[in-house]
Amino acid sequence: MSHRINAVLVLIPVLALSWVLGGWFGFRQLEQSSLQEAFRYRQLVANELNRYLPVPGLVAEHPVLAGALRQPDDETVLLEANRQMQRMATIVGGSDVYLMDMSGMTIAANNYAQPDSFVGNNYSFRPYFRDAVESGGPVAYFALGSQSMERGLYFSHPVRDQRGKMLGVVAVKVLVHELESQWHRPDAAREAEMVVLDGDGIAFLSSNPGWLYRDFRPGDSSPAPETRQRYPERELLPMALETLGSPWVLSEGSQTIRLAEGDQSADYLSVGTELPRLDWTLRVLVSTQSVTWSRIGFLLMGLALYLAGFLTWLYLRERYRRERELAIRGEQLERRVAQRTADLKRSNDQLLEEIQERERTQNELRETQQELIQAAKLAVLGQMSAGLNHEMNQPLTAIQGYARNSRKFLQRGANDMVDANLEEIIGLCDKMAEMTRQFKVFARKSEGPPSTVDVRMAVDAALKIIRAQKSSEGIDIRWERPDQPAMCHGDLNRIEQVMVNLLANAVQAVEVREAPEITIDLNAEGDYWRCRIRDNGPGLAGNTEQIFEPFFTTKSVKQGLGLGLSISRQIVDALGGTLTGQNREDAPGAEFVLKLKQRKTTE
Repeated sequence: MSHRINAVLVLIPVLALSWVLGGWFGFRQLEQSSLQEAFRYRQLVANELNRYLPVPGLVAEHPVLAGALRQPDDETVLLEANRQMQRMATIVGGSDVYLMDMSGMTIAANNYAQPDSFVGNNYSFRPYFRDAVESGGPVAYFALGSQSMERGLYFSHPVRDQRGKMLGVVAVKVLVHELESQWHRPDAAREAEMVVLDGDGIAFLSSNPGWLYRDFRPGDSSPAPETRQRYPERELLPMALETLGSPWVLSEGSQTIRLAEGDQSADYLSVGTELPRLDWTLRVLVSTQSVTWSRIGFLLMGLALYLAGFLTWLYLRERYRRERELAIRGEQLERRVAQRTADLKRSNDQLLEEIQERERTQNELRETQQELIQAAKLAVLGQMSAGLNHEMNQPLTAIQGYARNSRKFLQRGANDMVDANLEEIIGLCDKMAEMTRQFKVFARKSEGPPSTVDVRMAVDAALKIIRAQKSSEGIDIRWERPDQPAMCHGDLNRIEQVMVNLLANAVQAVEVREAPEITIDLNAEGDYWRCRIRDNGPGLAGNTEQIFEPFFTTKSVKQGLGLGLSISRQIVDALGGTLTGQNREDAPGAEFVLKLKQRKTTE
């Protein structure tokens, strides 16, 4: 047994270490793959920004733009500016190029001839306009088009005259479809996803279309008004995101998260990377399912190494044991021959002693059983002593009061009143005598062999004892007593003890009920009288046969030692009857059924 325990104690650390190493390897592999992809896409975004960031500055130097801002009412100049916007949009490859004056009003645009032209729209509320005016330099900004509802990068730059005075702002919008089209998942088998978040935590680029315009910030805070202005007509619903922590093998920007979508949830390794120039964050989300398989693989390898070492140790240990066993087997054989001869002689002597001891034990067992039954009866009387004391205390108090009154009436010469008081005292004494008589009958030892007795008498006697207890007050005890005698083969004193035990248990069971109730019925069933005691208590717990084992009890020590039911069954078995207990089927509570063989009486 100790070798098995040692083997288990070694196996547990091996499996634990394998699990940890598997998790370390799996997370490191995922993180490295995600970091490589994040670096590639970061370079892609940087190249795109570097490509378009100087364009608005070059466009702003064209003299047509400054002329249009100085002469906004000259249609010829504005037409030339609109045509210039078209040529620039074609050269740059941007979605839109448009010119705004200092109030934010668009005076020229490449789509001037289209129904959804920007001309005449005021974009002073857009940060790319405000920041360009305030900083006086180039500005890059991401937003959803207020008219086209398409995502785009906005590059803006102030337009100045020859003296350096700011006249307006030119803006170039580039659609982000190209950035998304160049995204490739690190490994499709790993269920990897990409999402780019702005400074407010809103996803505006994602490999999963269902994540676009979703709030990836933890918590329930709602987006700011400026954020909603950036994404018009979008709900910006929060993602059901739970942060699970960062394993110790990961770098600072990596953590494990759980995303819930509908009734399903998935765990991801989130690797974050800050993108250049803007307050964007690129997050590569890779399913952690491969980590589980990595851990399982390491567990299998660890288990294989452990089994190899364990089998080698078993082989060496068994070989050593065999050699040692062969060395001592010869000596053991000689000793066994001598021991066998001595053992046979001792066995014969012990067999004779055991026969004599068994005869003595059977005699002592019969005596002990009688003493145990009597001890159980006295224990029941001890438990009932408090109730008897309560019942005796009231008559004694009344007798004391009648005696004092009699002395006063005697001094006054009121002999009639004295005689009446003495009559009351005699009645109270008879009541106490009847009460104690039943206890004395119950306490005496059984006399002689079983005979023909009336089961009703045993129930009546047991009820007198039970009702004398204070604990039975308020309990509705219904005794459906038959009119005809119920004669059976038994011992009246023993049957009375069984009934007292069963009724005492029922009284204790219904103490917790608001309307306690105990029912006793007696009926003929074949060749037996069946006496059934039912209560509305909490019922029996567990195996019902276990309650008849000695010292088994669910009560406190003050309420008994668990011998009552065991002794009761022994008494009933000795009388040729049966005693069973079970939970009631018709209502809450328990029921005990006592069956005693009928005895026919002759007239």
